[in-house]
Amino acid sequence: MSARARIPQAGAVSWRVVLPLALFAILLVFLARGLSRDPREVPSPLVGKPAPTLDLPRLDDPGQRVQATALRGRVWLLNVWASWCTACREEHPTLMNYARRGRVPIYGLDYKDSPAEGQAWLRQFGNPYVASAFDAQGRAGIDWGVYGVPETFVIDAQGLVRYKHVGPLTEAVIAERIEPLLKNLEQAR
Repeated sequence: MSARARIPQAGAVSWRVVLPLALFAILLVFLARGLSRDPREVPSPLVGKPAPTLDLPRLDDPGQRVQATALRGRVWLLNVWASWCTACREEHPTLMNYARRGRVPIYGLDYKDSPAEGQAWLRQFGNPYVASAFDAQGRAGIDWGVYGVPETFVIDAQGLVRYKHVGPLTEAVIAERIEPLLKNLEQAR
């Protein structure tokens, strides 16, 4: 082969240079997109779909049941909590304040807990829930896509999940996300 054949022509670009640069640019786009998102906003496949079945014994009275189907026709919140959850303790005063306002009924889902510890926790810190369902094995939590506590769902009057919040509720989350959603749901009726 002559020396002339090995010299790239002017204007020719080597794929060995372009391909790695293109892959690096694509990687940067995905990285920038991921870093710009709020880690507490985990997209839920349930949003916009019917709420999963909820038919569990009440924490305070196992002879009665908490059933999502009985809540059709009204907007409500489902707050997933546990007595062993430190973040639940952080969010609890916010839930108590919000429940006192009577804006929307709040139902609880005591997740992977013991009845005695869940009941003691509510006696000690107060009970913001209309009723709290008891999910000892976490099976209902799996249906709802729960992977940690606390998590809160907004369910509309038709039984559709409209919002999921991962982590402790704060007054800011209520004011900036939940309240505007509740107003929209009321106006749509």
